[in-house]
Amino acid sequence: MPSALLSLSPLDGRYAAKLDALRPYFSEFALLHYRVKVEVAWLRALARAGLPELPPLDAGVAADLEAMVSSFDEADAARIKDIERVTNHDVKAVEYFMKERMAACGAFAPAAEFIHFACTSEDINNLAWSTMAADARAHVLLPAMRAALAALRALAHGEADTPMLARTHGQPATPTTLGKEAGNVARRLERAIERFAGVRLMGKINGATGNYNAHVIACPEVDWERLARGVVEGMGLEFNSHTIQIEPHDTLAEYFDAMARFNTILVDWCRDVWGYISLGYFRQRLKEGEVGSSTMPHKVNPIDFENAEGNFGVANALLRHLADKLPVSRWQRDLTDSTVLRNVGVALGHGWLALDSLARGMGKLEVNHARLAEDLEANWEVLAEAVQTVMRRHGVENPYEQLKALTRGKGISREALQSFIAGLAIPEAAKQRLMHLTPATYIGRAGELARRA
Repeated sequence: MPSALLSLSPLDGRYAAKLDALRPYFSEFALLHYRVKVEVAWLRALARAGLPELPPLDAGVAADLEAMVSSFDEADAARIKDIERVTNHDVKAVEYFMKERMAACGAFAPAAEFIHFACTSEDINNLAWSTMAADARAHVLLPAMRAALAALRALAHGEADTPMLARTHGQPATPTTLGKEAGNVARRLERAIERFAGVRLMGKINGATGNYNAHVIACPEVDWERLARGVVEGMGLEFNSHTIQIEPHDTLAEYFDAMARFNTILVDWCRDVWGYISLGYFRQRLKEGEVGSSTMPHKVNPIDFENAEGNFGVANALLRHLADKLPVSRWQRDLTDSTVLRNVGVALGHGWLALDSLARGMGKLEVNHARLAEDLEANWEVLAEAVQTVMRRHGVENPYEQLKALTRGKGISREALQSFIAGLAIPEAAKQRLMHLTPATYIGRAGELARRA
């Protein structure tokens, strides 16, 4: 095994230690393991089908098959790869491995040819990939996504009432609160996570062109579609009754699209936080021994958010290719999906790294309340919206134009704005509301909205 220093991919080199959570689902070992799971599930179903040539499995054979799945280890995976070097066919190598393992079980020997019975390779592969994706989603991806959501919610609730100068087009705009801005992202993530979690992955096990041809000619008495449906649904997938040789991967594409949408929301957040750090709204907790710049000792760079943004970008480039390519096949079958699917772990690995960087970055943030207040106090012109809107209500002529002349492109002081308000011909109660208004209190219902996130 070459050193990690010689790896072409940073996932197996620089970042290898961070990817252990995904290896049981998207490594070569994982693919072999899941193929064995599928073959065993199919064999068990055949044994329940009532074929005289394959009676129900006795307890010893059933235990051996269960052990083949539950005790599958690197030595087993290595043996399959040894066989593949001879067969030059990865799925056939799994079949031969299973026959080799079961040969020692005398009670099973007569039924050996029912391993991979009537199957095309895609019958095994599509179920393996879909169950790998489903299991990774349940055990690794959704918990990490929900942790990111929890961090945003905590910020939204904790800083719900912290006034912040908003910026539209990069320019000072109507104030908000820091918590509301985090809450906006939290609500977007909620929807994205719901969509990702709700993708119903499909599978099939219906033969070379999806018609049960070999099944029917060999055993016409079996209800093959019912048997296949039971296997697919027993693996936690939705049964696809109409396919070509390949399961068309539409639901895998939906899965990858949904993950890319989630990632895109966090790219947006990473860029915003990067800007808020630059403005001084956030400080970053220092880590002993860490260097910010190789030449400028004072710097504390927002590297976690930059790394997250970069890895989300790489992940999305791959996820979008997977989503676009996988549902497309020439006629009943070509192998382009097979080689592309082997990059699922790469796509999700970069997304995982991004979430890890984001979590570290969020954990370092400290709100600089003084800087937020200072920026608000320096931008009294943002109250022009409030003043002209009240003027509109009370019929003052050309309110927008008056405030434009007063403030546009030049700012305004507290005193100048209040002097302008004092001269307005509006009801006294309305005038007093405006006189008491400050940029820090002009936040509408932002705090309430943040707490609801």
